[in-house]
Amino acid sequence: AVVGAGLGGSSAAYFLQQHFGPQVQLDVYEAAGVGGRLATITVNKQQYESRGASIHALSLHMQDFVKILGLKHQREVAGKSAIFSGEHFVLEETDWYLLNLFRLWWHYGISFLRLQMWVEEVMEKFMRIYKYQAHGYAFSSLEELLRSLGGDAFVNMTQRSVAESLLEVGVTQRFVDDVIAAVLRSSYGQSVLVPAFAGAMSLAGAQGSTWAVEGGNKLVCSGLLKLTKANVIPARVTGISLHSSEGRALYQVHYESSEGQGSAFYDMVVVTTPLHPSRSNFTFENFEPPIADFPGAFQPSVTSVVHGYLNSSYFGFPDPKLFPFTSILTTDTPDLFFNAMDNICPVNISAAFRRKQPQEAAVWRVLSQQPLDKHQLKTLFRSYYSVQVTEWQTYPRYDAAKSLPPIVLHENLFYLSGVEWVASSMEMIAVAAKNVALLAYNRWHQDLEKIDQKDLMHKVKTEL
Repeated sequence: AVVGAGLGGSSAAYFLQQHFGPQVQLDVYEAAGVGGRLATITVNKQQYESRGASIHALSLHMQDFVKILGLKHQREVAGKSAIFSGEHFVLEETDWYLLNLFRLWWHYGISFLRLQMWVEEVMEKFMRIYKYQAHGYAFSSLEELLRSLGGDAFVNMTQRSVAESLLEVGVTQRFVDDVIAAVLRSSYGQSVLVPAFAGAMSLAGAQGSTWAVEGGNKLVCSGLLKLTKANVIPARVTGISLHSSEGRALYQVHYESSEGQGSAFYDMVVVTTPLHPSRSNFTFENFEPPIADFPGAFQPSVTSVVHGYLNSSYFGFPDPKLFPFTSILTTDTPDLFFNAMDNICPVNISAAFRRKQPQEAAVWRVLSQQPLDKHQLKTLFRSYYSVQVTEWQTYPRYDAAKSLPPIVLHENLFYLSGVEWVASSMEMIAVAAKNVALLAYNRWHQDLEKIDQKDLMHKVKTEL
């Protein structure tokens, strides 16, 4: 059984079938809708991503899914970004790459180079995971996985802030306050106190090239489930109880659907929905020792998709025709009531598509901590036709985490969502899904040589 049909659940189902073979029987439980947080919203008969919009170029599993499913990358529509302090723009992007570099250097010295080197070093080590997974290696805890990629330094990066790590490598406080804060507010809705590893992943996405799936990123989830011919059960899982049969653990999954309550037995269960008390009232029965509660909280985050006319005067442009930006990030200023906003394109971009001129009504996605009130909407928009609000508890509250959640809850009971406490992105979830599938397979076949191996770089080289 796989609990949840978001990206975690659908990719776990796909990888489980890849390793166990087509004869594996997969039931996927989903109460809301396939795709989870990868959802779209309709404005004027066009669909737009409401969250989870961009995928990093180095996301190899996501790239694979798109290829296998015959999906396409969305056509890119150029646009410029700027960072707003509440009073003025502290940094503005231009059409000229060299001028952008010069501006960064002029404002911040070599801080941006130091940042780039730091992010590249983290990403280079992180990319080792693909080699390990291609050779069938798996990890039974998030700490082991991180240690295999970057030693204790990677584990420590989940316990100290990105600000502390960057200041240590010579990035200036001003650069951290202006640029790093703006990127983290737009990606996680949190401050520079997020752990260094989560910060590095978010910054890699901000400075690398990114892409999205034509037709919507959620097509990956429905496509993978169709491909695996998984049996999708529209029900909410309420708990799991442990039984045993011929010395083997057997898991009874209890659920509620429109037809009432039910349950079914499985050899193996992968839970891909968050198990924190604030997010689920999930019970575990007959487990000895009992499965403990998961500490930590989630960050509330609000997405407002507004179809309207931008109030460019608020940003210092009395003439809306002259407003050059399609994406506005913000610094950590007490008076600022939003984290970021961008002029978004529909998920299906035709060849004739053009971005609206700044003086025309456009579709803007505004990210904030609290729902926007009338006054705040009037501050950002001269007038608007529609506002659609989605409230999420999307990301872990990173400053609340002291330790990482487990992957193995019991013999053949696995937890996938814990990876978000290391870093939260589509690719991190896909990497965790592949790890859980390999771990389940290796444990089932007692292939302990493939679990938590030390010195993997050396082993993989000799295998080659």
